[in-house]
Amino acid sequence: MPIYEYQCSACGKEIEALQKVSDEPLRVCPSCHEPALKKKISAAGFRLKGSGWYETDFKSGTKKNIAGEKSDSAASSGGGCCKGGSCSSH
Repeated sequence: MPIYEYQCSACGKEIEALQKVSDEPLRVCPSCHEPALKKKISAAGFRLKGSGWYETDFKSGTKKNIAGEKSDSAASSGGGCCKGGSCSSH
């Protein structure tokens, strides 16, 4: 379930609420009890980790090769896609 952020336009209080996507938005402020809550637009603050996600999204340096890419030495030694370096993609 996503966490939604709300701000009261009457008192300025900001709250977070864990709600289902199908739930109705909150309307009544828990601080001032006015029906003045407005849902804020915010970015999700999570990162997909572990196996099963696109492996190279958050990798850096040499770790990017874990998705099965061939190393540069294999391509330059004639083992690449063009069998000898005549391919225009190199």
